[in-house]
Amino acid sequence: MAVPKRKTSRSRTHSRRSANRKVETAARSVCPHCGVGKRPHIVCPHCGWYRDRQVLDVE
Repeated sequence: MAVPKRKTSRSRTHSRRSANRKVETAARSVCPHCGVGKRPHIVCPHCGWYRDRQVLDVE
């Protein structure tokens, strides 16, 4: 079984793992009631509507 001759440095380990740390932006959709961008499957924070009915009273 192969054994490494030297310890893998912290910087080499972190640089190898950094490829999986890419942050993606959250998906966006448009509210059909007010036209503001919002997250999908979430109540619109601007007007309070979700699926053809008003869920929150937003003033």
